[in-house]
Amino acid sequence: MVARKVKRKLWNRFMLTLTVVATAVALVPLGSILYYVAVRGLPALNLDFFTKLPAAVGEPGGGLANAILGTIILVLLAGAMAVPLGILTGIYLAEFGRGRLAWTVRFLCDVLTGVPSIIVGIVVYSTVVLTMKRFSALAGGIALAVIMLPMVARTTEEILRLVPQSLREASLALGATRARTVRSVVLRSAMGGIITGVMLATARIAGETAPLLFTALNSRYWPGGLTDHIASLPVYIFTYSTTPYEELHRLAWGAALVLVVMVLATSIAARMAARRLNGGR
Repeated sequence: MVARKVKRKLWNRFMLTLTVVATAVALVPLGSILYYVAVRGLPALNLDFFTKLPAAVGEPGGGLANAILGTIILVLLAGAMAVPLGILTGIYLAEFGRGRLAWTVRFLCDVLTGVPSIIVGIVVYSTVVLTMKRFSALAGGIALAVIMLPMVARTTEEILRLVPQSLREASLALGATRARTVRSVVLRSAMGGIITGVMLATARIAGETAPLLFTALNSRYWPGGLTDHIASLPVYIFTYSTTPYEELHRLAWGAALVLVVMVLATSIAARMAARRLNGGR
């Protein structure tokens, strides 16, 4: 009996050590990327970077203020289209979806999640850009919304399924309708997880480059409107990193650092919001 107890303790310590080592190994690539981007990007960050437009090719100075603003506009535009539709789709799948229609919607969401973003860009280019006869912020927002929609829908569905069935039954037993139970009990209980899913989907689309090359293209000027082409940080990173100019490489690293910080800030905000809505747990 003693030998068996010792054996179990040794096995427990071995597995604990193994998980700690695996976690450390998994963190090495993330830490290396953050460190390298910070080292290369920090020298490019100054007041001009956040307040000025890009300088002409070959000239020093300038900034990427238009690309930072453009990225924020594109993400907000995509979120305005995808978040309401995604959450409502998730509610339908979790609370009301039964039979062939729900299976089809769920299957299409799963397929759409796995479609490469460049394919989404080509489709939006063929249907929106060619129809409007111009690249635009609206087309870029639609492309990002198409990428974001299935992630929000499936995340919302999975989070809602985690809400205990007893809460729904208690609400219905008190006389509440099904719709009011979903709105006042189920959604309120799952709001922290839904916000986390939305924020993670937002962080995912913030770094997309391929669909924007086919839809929003790029611009050296301030955003003019939803029907004009618009600048974004991912496209500037791609464009500047492929030029032979060292000054543009420096700005590309600065843009990469700003984009990483934006994604990290979004993730941290999501976790803080989820913790607050869950009562600090």
